[in-house]
Amino acid sequence: MRTPVFELHIRPMFRATDREHMAFAVDLWDFDSVVENADDILARIDGAGMPPDADGGPWPEEWIALFRRWHTSGHKRLQPGTASFTLTRTASAVTVTATGTFPAAGFTGWLQLENETDSAKTYALSLEPPDAPVAGTPTAFTLKERYLPTDTRLVFARDSAGVQQLH
Repeated sequence: MRTPVFELHIRPMFRATDREHMAFAVDLWDFDSVVENADDILARIDGAGMPPDADGGPWPEEWIALFRRWHTSGHKRLQPGTASFTLTRTASAVTVTATGTFPAAGFTGWLQLENETDSAKTYALSLEPPDAPVAGTPTAFTLKERYLPTDTRLVFARDSAGVQQLH
């Protein structure tokens, strides 16, 4: 069974209303804050009927089990990757490409739209380490995201080196 990952499995379960109601004690969208308070969060969602019905109701048992598995398996999370980025505009598409090498064997990765406004969009390069070390050498990657050529917003990419505008 796959080890749960904070950004993929845990963070999406916390709704905006959950975050707002718990802001006095914990930021439910922040990895470090959730790790630091994981025992308390688990106690609230498991058996305490939290969140209350008026605020969306308690989590389903499957969510509680997933959170518990994430907590007991070591709080896995994604890592920012390192890559060279290019932006290519053609008549049929705009393509953002990230090219690099995974830090070790067994890693997977992808580009993901992280944020968009009326004037810009930002893609993030995320890497997922394997659940256990994998023998072998790191492999090269080329990851792409495409969108409509009519979208003329500025494009940025975020990786382990920071945020850069793509031209």
